[in-house]
Amino acid sequence: MITSVLVANRGEIACRVFRTCRELGIRTVAVHSDADANALHVREADAAVRLPGAAPADTYLRGDLIVKAALDAGADAVHPGYGFLSENADFARAVTGAGLVWIGPPPEAIEAMASKTRAKKLMGLEPLERVTGEDLPVLVKAAAGGGGRGMRIVRELADLEAELTAARAEALSAFGDGEVFVEPYLEGGRHVEVQILADTYGTVWALGTRDCSLQRRHQKVVEEAPAPGLAPELVAELHESAVRAARAVDYTGAGTVEFLVADGRAHFLEMNTRLQVEHPVTEAVFGVDLVALQIQVAEGAALEPEPPAARGHAVEARLYAEDPARDWAPQTGVLHRLAVPDGVRLDTGFTDGDEIGVHYDPMLAKVIAHAPTRAEAVRRLAGALERAVVHGPVTNRDLLVRSLRHPEFTGARMDTGFFGRHLDGLTGTVPEPYAPLAAALADAHGRSRFGGWRNLPSQPQTRRYLMDGTEHEVRYHHTRDGLTAEGVRVVHADAALVVLEIDGVRRKFPVARYGDRIHVGATALTALPRFPDPVADRAPGSLLAPMPGTVVRVAEGLAEGSPVEAGQPLLWLEAMKMEHRVSAPVSGTLTALHAAPGRQVEVGTLLAVVQEEQTA
Repeated sequence: MITSVLVANRGEIACRVFRTCRELGIRTVAVHSDADANALHVREADAAVRLPGAAPADTYLRGDLIVKAALDAGADAVHPGYGFLSENADFARAVTGAGLVWIGPPPEAIEAMASKTRAKKLMGLEPLERVTGEDLPVLVKAAAGGGGRGMRIVRELADLEAELTAARAEALSAFGDGEVFVEPYLEGGRHVEVQILADTYGTVWALGTRDCSLQRRHQKVVEEAPAPGLAPELVAELHESAVRAARAVDYTGAGTVEFLVADGRAHFLEMNTRLQVEHPVTEAVFGVDLVALQIQVAEGAALEPEPPAARGHAVEARLYAEDPARDWAPQTGVLHRLAVPDGVRLDTGFTDGDEIGVHYDPMLAKVIAHAPTRAEAVRRLAGALERAVVHGPVTNRDLLVRSLRHPEFTGARMDTGFFGRHLDGLTGTVPEPYAPLAAALADAHGRSRFGGWRNLPSQPQTRRYLMDGTEHEVRYHHTRDGLTAEGVRVVHADAALVVLEIDGVRRKFPVARYGDRIHVGATALTALPRFPDPVADRAPGSLLAPMPGTVVRVAEGLAEGSPVEAGQPLLWLEAMKMEHRVSAPVSGTLTALHAAPGRQVEVGTLLAVVQEEQTA
């Protein structure tokens, strides 16, 4: 029997595995980088071991250090989670070679399937060896991992070499393996996958389908089980193909076989030899704990001959610290508050007051709803996200709510191009017009507790706030009867709650303040000083860092004085395990270059200046 498990991972998945281990009476061991020294997964574990450094290559990708950590902490088993070394056969061998139990598939199965190139060959498919114009569009993919990292769509042959270079660098950073390959890219398909679970006695379960078509940068955002609208014969074909793939490599444990479904046909994509991020929707529908089953299989237990019956429908949304309106730019800072209503499941690696850094994936949490029907599950999840309290950096919460309520999604007509078609409409802001007034009234109440005001009618008080990039000025009065404002009746106002009567309807506005940052319900504002400080002007054409991160590459031959074209890639930043390209905003001359590979930058750091060419 396993008595102590080290999770070779971090964040949400480490916390998820620890939760099951506690329920089973198994001790838990965390590993952590210096950046994660006070992370939630470290605080929740029974023991923790430091991995010196911050970059994944120095920490969570160092299999030798992780095996040593397991031995030093007295663990007798290792769970890899997902990402990092979860699909690394050498790591699996190192774990078992040290006398530890590997909670995952055999290394030989990982070798056969975890490399996407070998998996395709095993399934009778071949990647493109030489790409011509007739093959376009194509998809560049990392051979050793998933999660959207190391993936690029190429629509122009001239872009292929640059995208191969970027994909290799991103794959090497994320997985420690820079191998990539090229395959045809099918437009308008649905991403459908099958969860499998196998024991060492020949039983293989196909635990239904999942649809993961809502993706950004080839990384899933919304997932559901079962995949809606598939013909019964197609579902049977998907199940059979997944089981066949598992049996072909003597698979054991949990895994996922992924397909692209287009024109009623299933096209094999890859097999992920690990637990998936979206596994909770399968757990909800089948009433199982996949982590517990992984542990039981690793202990040598046999599965029942048939899996449990499916029940109802489940939908999961990934809450990211990112700004979808700014090319999905990752966000950093303090997560002051995160809470969801009762009735949904929350899987997270953060808690109130935690810092969201630059080194790892920007996912804050997964929110999962389960209900008897798809329509009920979608409505429950959208409502829960809408009422969730998320105070801190910008997130994709509003995009998730709007996506779940979009007719294309509610009608189960979505495909992998959903965000490409609808992003502008999903990110257009609908600001709460009374949020600045509520913020001002809450602030006035807080100040009145200390200074008070005279029991006389006063001159209007003014406050200024920045909301959705626009400055708003509001006015209110202190009177004998309390706070008043034009056009509304102030029913109640304190530092945490303002109640206004607007056209005969009472509305509540919860207020929370963190320095100059104020959250009124789901609306975030920044308090502006009454007399703003002068701001130094930036030169026209200044390129500022859109996020904190590390400069990983500068375009070859680029130097001050170089001519550049509008849209030309100038440099690349790495933040939260993804590469982000910074391009010339106009055609002209590069008059300043302050970026160099390896340089750490903060938001707003001046990277370069492009002087626009003058036309006669």
